[in-house]
Amino acid sequence: MKRVVLLIAVAVCPWAPAFADDKDKKGLPADVGVPIIDWKDAGEHIGEKVIVQGQIVQTRNIGTMCFLNFDASRTFTAVVRKDSFDSFPTPPEQLYDQKIVRIRGTITDFRGKPQIEVSSPDQVTMLEKEEPIPAPAKVAPPKERPYTGTVTIAAFNVLNLFDDYDDPYHEDEGTPAKPKEQLELLAKTIRGLDADVISLEEVENRDYLERFVKTMLPDMGYQEIVCFEGNDSRGIDCAVLSRFPVGPVTSYRHLKFPDGEGKTISFQRDFLQVQIQPPSGPAFYMFPVHLKSKRGGADTTEKVRVGEARQIRKLLDELLKREKDVNFVVLGDFNDTWDSESLKTIRGDASGALKGFVQDAPKDARTFNAGEFKDPIDFILASPAMAKRYVAKSYHIPQGTVETSGSDHNPVTAKFKLN
Repeated sequence: MKRVVLLIAVAVCPWAPAFADDKDKKGLPADVGVPIIDWKDAGEHIGEKVIVQGQIVQTRNIGTMCFLNFDASRTFTAVVRKDSFDSFPTPPEQLYDQKIVRIRGTITDFRGKPQIEVSSPDQVTMLEKEEPIPAPAKVAPPKERPYTGTVTIAAFNVLNLFDDYDDPYHEDEGTPAKPKEQLELLAKTIRGLDADVISLEEVENRDYLERFVKTMLPDMGYQEIVCFEGNDSRGIDCAVLSRFPVGPVTSYRHLKFPDGEGKTISFQRDFLQVQIQPPSGPAFYMFPVHLKSKRGGADTTEKVRVGEARQIRKLLDELLKREKDVNFVVLGDFNDTWDSESLKTIRGDASGALKGFVQDAPKDARTFNAGEFKDPIDFILASPAMAKRYVAKSYHIPQGTVETSGSDHNPVTAKFKLN
């Protein structure tokens, strides 16, 4: 029997302190879930988002950019570009000269030396004196989970997992960040699923999802986080969390296809193809789904869902044609019922028909828990080969509400025997 021992960085990194004990607090503050490091260690964190602490000992403005150096040899530098100068109340070379600071941002490499770009004073906190770098957080290590070849797969619409940052490229101003209480409930719900891989819908961005996982699910072993920017005007995306390695990922965001009436459209969010590589047994694909909602009227929006469904089925048929016995699941928020045209289209028929397992859930189990609507609209569908690996009676829809689970959707889970 193989054992999967999952180690994640949260056990060794000093995270910024959590947000205050305030039930009305909206979202995770920008510093939560971001490691604080000494500037001398910046070179060990290339490509990572961190908070760097140190003293600016030398500044220089050359017109096109301003350099804030942490030592005379310019071993590590903070860079402010000309187009950001006006964001600062005082020229940055004056504002930060000789100041002890903490700067939040991503460490990059420039000609063999680490640097951090600063575009806003919001990234910089000035300290009165050097403060100790926080000791590594005492976080329980990920639970050792014996791998028997059975994988638990889940799908969960997490209801606007938004931060409190106004993204200028999306219409997210009308969607507030999730309150602290809902974030905690959401984490509790995901923890209760104990899924090896889980698709999420309504995630605003990868950075916020990563910080949510590091801060509130550090012991769950989700080392792999997949989240691509999709087409939704508010910015809600599909994502995948996985305890297992992830292989190739394909986004179909830019694909053009006709809707139900022949008008050219793209996926309203995205349609991802994510390869999951468990320790043993075959790799399989996850296709997270979040079809067009019925907001604006079920009849008016059906043409979009039908168009998306036909394109999804086309992509699946192409995959099945290339590899008859391919293992995959299509899962998430379909925003339509089992007997709808869009679901029938995606499920297909004959030898390539996808199988669902709703018959194994109680008849009164709801996936959308707000309002009077009772029929499930969130599903896990399996390819013919994957359906043969389904563990009988393992399909579950844990029941909850926004007040008890943090979302207006209930998750769905199923187990599959890969060995």
